[in-house]
Amino acid sequence: MRYSIPLVLLIILLAPVIVASEQCVPTRPDMLGPFYKSGAPERTEVGKGYVMVGVVRSAEDCSAVEGAVIELWLTGPNGKYGDDYRAKMYSGKDGRYRFESNPPLPYFGRPPHIHIKVTANGYKELITQHYPSPNTDMATFDLVLIPE
Repeated sequence: MRYSIPLVLLIILLAPVIVASEQCVPTRPDMLGPFYKSGAPERTEVGKGYVMVGVVRSAEDCSAVEGAVIELWLTGPNGKYGDDYRAKMYSGKDGRYRFESNPPLPYFGRPPHIHIKVTANGYKELITQHYPSPNTDMATFDLVLIPE
């Protein structure tokens, strides 16, 4: 019985750490795809009708990553890729970003998606894709990076 109180205190003290680590699982990588093109214009909007927001975080401690370069590209309303549907932005001091586009469309048997490439000093490059839920016009998609 004398160990029960220290054990309870240990659980109480570690609970926030355990919860935080569960919330900061690194974002699952996905394929770059054949349509990536460097040099996207700096902008946060390439259309209307779908909004994606999120926070760029460190997988190490869930802290916000300021100034991460976020590149995004998707098909336009015509179902084709093009320069009009590419963007580059930076995460804010709080790690937040906001991107607005046309609702992504399926093509060649692929589900609707937005390609994302994230780079930040001290972190491994992340290449992933966001797959919107059907019949939605907004989503939260945090980007959790792995420290180098």
